[in-house]
Amino acid sequence: MPSVDSRSGFCLEMKTFHSLRPPTSLPPESLPISAAAFSFSLLPSPLPSNPALIDSATGASISFTDLISQTRSLAAALAGGGLVYPGDVAFVVAPSRLDIPVLYLALLSLGVVVSPVNPASTASEIAHQISISNPSVAFATTAAASKIPSHVKTLILDFPSFRSLLSDPSPPSPPSPEIRQSHAAAILYSSGTTGRVKGVVITHRNFIALIAGSHVGREQLLKAAEEAGEPMAPGAGLFTIPLFHMYGFFMLLRAVAGGETTVLMERFEFGAMLSAVEKYSVTFMPAAPPLVVAMTKSGEVVDRDLSSLRIVRVGGAPLGRELAELFRAQFPRVEIVQAYGLTESAGIAEATIRSEESQVYGSVGRISSNLKAKIVDPTSGEALCPRQRGELWIRGPTIMKGYVGDDEATKSTLDSEGWLKTGDLCYFDEDGFLFIVDRLKELIKYKAYQVPPAELEHILQSHPEIADAAVIPYPDEEAGQIPMAFIVRKPNSILTDKQVMDFVAKQVAPYKKIRRVAFVSSIPKSAAGKILRRELINYATSMPASKL
Repeated sequence: MPSVDSRSGFCLEMKTFHSLRPPTSLPPESLPISAAAFSFSLLPSPLPSNPALIDSATGASISFTDLISQTRSLAAALAGGGLVYPGDVAFVVAPSRLDIPVLYLALLSLGVVVSPVNPASTASEIAHQISISNPSVAFATTAAASKIPSHVKTLILDFPSFRSLLSDPSPPSPPSPEIRQSHAAAILYSSGTTGRVKGVVITHRNFIALIAGSHVGREQLLKAAEEAGEPMAPGAGLFTIPLFHMYGFFMLLRAVAGGETTVLMERFEFGAMLSAVEKYSVTFMPAAPPLVVAMTKSGEVVDRDLSSLRIVRVGGAPLGRELAELFRAQFPRVEIVQAYGLTESAGIAEATIRSEESQVYGSVGRISSNLKAKIVDPTSGEALCPRQRGELWIRGPTIMKGYVGDDEATKSTLDSEGWLKTGDLCYFDEDGFLFIVDRLKELIKYKAYQVPPAELEHILQSHPEIADAAVIPYPDEEAGQIPMAFIVRKPNSILTDKQVMDFVAKQVAPYKKIRRVAFVSSIPKSAAGKILRRELINYATSMPASKL
């Protein structure tokens, strides 16, 4: 039996890193159960008295009793009307409305594959996504319905005819198809920031493994709080991340299983977010790094009562020491929980779970329960030891089934043993903490050196006059590529490009220096808060040098 180092989780014989978390018990894979049924099965009896869902703008809410009854009513109506069948794909184009969680749960309970997309997508983008997932039906708001090709049968979510399906006073019992955990539960779309958009197939088993692990962690947290004499009531989570994103989708199922209140925002706006934290006593908030930057640097937070907030879970990119310390200084009672995951890993694969872990600055935490990882040299394919940098590979019950209709992409991303190649340049330290250096494809090749844009962005974001920043490779005849920074100045700042370059130059090796600067009003980002570097590169290379 190969030995595993109890400190790092590293097995020298196998060159793999094992989770240091207690293993999570999962239902037998042969047991037919959907992700929706599994989430509901974890709810306490009697059902929680706090609301299940709240619309942050209107205050409208749905209780857990109504969430279950509306899910059953909608499932019975959709199946009884012959609108969907097990194995069908349902395309969903809508913001984070109160009826979307009900729709997701109803479709999952029927064995229908949920395929949600950003309602801000263009008609051509939606047409491409539909060509990938081949849905038999679509659900959309009036505002988005015109973007859906006419050959796809579409139900309008804000029509009275659809709303009536949620509240049938005497609905028939919904069918109970045999849903195997290996069946597809969702098709979610990769961001497309590093290549063409692909449809990621997530199974019921993937979701169940995530929900089970999260539920055990939550129970441990509640028990620890009770033993410390500070029992915790069910929290309220404000979802700034949209439900069409993998993170939002999973966090919704997690909140349902945990009996927690989910506060939804149809459209993110910073001031409205602060108001929602105040109004609904929000305790928990999943967020992307740009939101942490905004909370740290915005003057709007000064007159707000954010005392209820206890946890901010940050995903998308690791926070640097400077930004994390600035946030802690401003919000000393709020714990930052770092997490890392991909759509292909069905969400969280590494995370911090306690305050002391979150203070390992720059790390996204330790490997989640039931997962394994290894660091692989991109050139030789050799598995590496702690502190050595290479591509992160992960394996376990949360890893996607593959890319729908794209065997070539699946084979290049999943190896024959089920290892997911993340495309991220990383390393583990001696305590099993993972550090993300950058995307392999985004490293700037300056002469013979590799420069990680994320490292420079952390430095830039620590500047008191910089509201946001992004770094890209800019073509250069002599060096090949040079680091170029796009800067959003804080209001009334007269920061110059020379001051920006000097600020970074004092903190990095000469080859990492910023050598070109452009000032912009905003940094383009995906719905998950990831920088859309491709857009910035296209902009930079298409503009005359004098305009930059």
